Amino acid sequence: MSSSRPYLIRALYEWILENDCTPYVLVNAQYPQTSVPHAFVEAGQIVLNLSPNAIRHLEMDNDRITFDGRFGGIAQQVWVPSQAVMAIYARENGQGMVFEVEPAPFPPGSDEPSVDAGSAPAGKTVKSKRPSLKVVK
Repeated sequence: MSSSRPYLIRALYEWILENDCTPYVLVNAQYPQTSVPHAFVEAGQIVLNLSPNAIRHLEMDNDRITFDGRFGGIAQQVWVPSQAVMAIYARENGQGMVFEVEPAPFPPGSDEPSVDAGSAPAGKTVKSKRPSLKVVK
């Protein structure tokens, strides 16, 4: 099945606007093919205001979010792959959703990242860590 992330982003965007709030997205600015104003990136992340009053020509589809915005008075086009969106929330109350961090796609022609020969003892396979859930109160 395809990723549910772009569908959830669009639904939450509409929900935030219908509740008269300002939609913000937290973006992994280092994700491949992400085009954001680097002067506003902090710790590899950027928060973008997706309010209709703040941007123009917003397009959201299953692959990307694009729009024209002004940053420091300079008009720029922003291009964000859906998988680079880390969260969408309302500025006024913080309600929204945080997404699991997506690994960057592998280079063309490879199915998996390469493992260094010295990273695992001879004869041993490298196991990935299983995901786990934690109860937060």
